[in-house]
Amino acid sequence: MDNLTLEFDKLASIDPKIKYGFVKEILKTGKENPGLLYEHYDYWVKLLDDKNNIIKWAAIDIIGYLSSVDKENKTEKKIPALFKLLHGGRLITSAHAIFALGLIAQNKEKQKAKIIKELLSVSHDKFETTECKNIITGKVLDVLKLFPTDIQKNETAIDFIKKAVKNRRNATKKRAEQLLKKIGKEKG
Repeated sequence: MDNLTLEFDKLASIDPKIKYGFVKEILKTGKENPGLLYEHYDYWVKLLDDKNNIIKWAAIDIIGYLSSVDKENKTEKKIPALFKLLHGGRLITSAHAIFALGLIAQNKEKQKAKIIKELLSVSHDKFETTECKNIITGKVLDVLKLFPTDIQKNETAIDFIKKAVKNRRNATKKRAEQLLKKIGKEKG
């Protein structure tokens, strides 16, 4: 058993400083050196169903980070689970799924078109409030801007962005305007 496996016990700690300190630590590791976490891939997958939302959100992010070092194509098998979290109607969970799916789309070229299509479909999802949906729209725009050439000729993406230009949330509206400009579609 390696040191990290021994430290997983910290996630069950009743002391929030220990539990959430470790969550912060593993997220930093996932971002900076995901290879250190890869051998525990199945553990992260198991945590996608954790009752503690903070742990679940960390697991979602880590699955995204691990896609950069995944040579065994484990990530592709988890995309449907991430899609389910994306469309679950829960603001923060959906935002983490968008983040992870954006990383996967960057790291797994063959999955990019499918992920972009699924992200665009959040326009059909129901959230607790209109503001939640506006925030999620902005998060999707953040991912779309990573793939300007992929969305330039994607009519569904262009339509999504143009609708977002009329969004009542100013931050989302600005993101949409900037993205249309970036892909050369700001007119018409």
